[in-house]
Amino acid sequence: MGVMIQVPNLSRILCFSFHLILILLQQTTAERELKFVVVVFRHGDRTPIVNFPTDLHKESEWPQGFGQLTKTGMQQLFELGQYMRKRYSTFLNSTYNRQEFYIQSTDYDRTIMSAQSYLSGLFPPTSSQIWNPELLWQPIPVHIFQKSTERRLNFPLPDCPLFDKLQNETQTSSEFQNRIQPYMDFIQTMAVNTGLELNNLKILDNFQLWNTYDTLHCEGIHNYTLPVWATKDVIDKMEKLAELSLLSLFGLYKTEEKSRLQGGVLVNIILNSIKQAANSSKPRKMEVYSAHDTTVGALQIALNIFNGKLPPYAACQFFELYQESNGRYSIEMHYRNDTSKDPYLLTLPGCTSSCPLEKFAELVSPVITENWSKECGKKDNVKDVFIGFDVAVGLLSIFNLVLLYLLYHYGRCRRRSNYQDI
Repeated sequence: MGVMIQVPNLSRILCFSFHLILILLQQTTAERELKFVVVVFRHGDRTPIVNFPTDLHKESEWPQGFGQLTKTGMQQLFELGQYMRKRYSTFLNSTYNRQEFYIQSTDYDRTIMSAQSYLSGLFPPTSSQIWNPELLWQPIPVHIFQKSTERRLNFPLPDCPLFDKLQNETQTSSEFQNRIQPYMDFIQTMAVNTGLELNNLKILDNFQLWNTYDTLHCEGIHNYTLPVWATKDVIDKMEKLAELSLLSLFGLYKTEEKSRLQGGVLVNIILNSIKQAANSSKPRKMEVYSAHDTTVGALQIALNIFNGKLPPYAACQFFELYQESNGRYSIEMHYRNDTSKDPYLLTLPGCTSSCPLEKFAELVSPVITENWSKECGKKDNVKDVFIGFDVAVGLLSIFNLVLLYLLYHYGRCRRRSNYQDI
């Protein structure tokens, strides 16, 4: 009589295994927790900043004038706000909470309005926050950096003699000259077409080519008539030169030294915010900066994650702080420059895409300076005042001594004269 051996049902085994895998995946996912987010974005679509001498259009033809956010720009930032509402739906509170969220902007109409448009998409009022049933919008404070004191978002940062020196060196460097040489004839032609006096060796000084490309780009987007010479090939070449201008401004030559004086300043601010969040028992959940293409460019070049392209309108750089299952913290970086695609996961060179916080801090340390003014080579105005005061006091003392000496001799001469008269 044979012994019967029961073979478990294969489908039951597969089903059990599948559920086990799902449980393990869920546990693994749950063990990793998002703790803090920093966001830096460029403003939305705007009107041109300036026009060039032969431009067909004047500032008066733009409804709000130059450098202003358009309705398209408002829509772009509203969409970004909606996207982030979905991306962080389980992280951010569904209603605005000032303890959790903070947003800052440069002191420009277009960045302030971009921040406001973004907030209307991120925090539409619900339930008790609805104050007007016919207007699903609520006021949220946008904190402004004054232009006179702003030292973190509006790049390039001014009043830095060493950076100016590095810029002059860049324009005569082999790295830059090798890139610009193929465009020399084109630049001369552009000088004639635009009416601009373009100095081949000074094209980075005043952003003339960059601004000219930007003006034509804006006019093209809004269906303004372009000059006959502004063909697609010409505009494509101008775009390449604008990209070269951005790269050369913050990198290409002595990138680390430049970054310490420019984008590294913002890297340090972001890193300090992340460290503070990691060390706080109840950290703020999100900090947002509304800024410019040069802000995003300077930041990415300092981190060595720049793709060489001009950051488009509403381009957004994310920094996400996670607490891993072992209790340690890591940073992920994502870049959103195309609304039709998910943000690109970026990797800091020398680390993994999910970079341990300590490693991240170590890798970015070469672009962080402890004393920006001193490294820039700026004079200590307070010290100069005291030195000037000391010099003035010294000169006054010398003047008093000379005066006393003259008075003394004058007195002696008077006494001698009186004696002779007697």
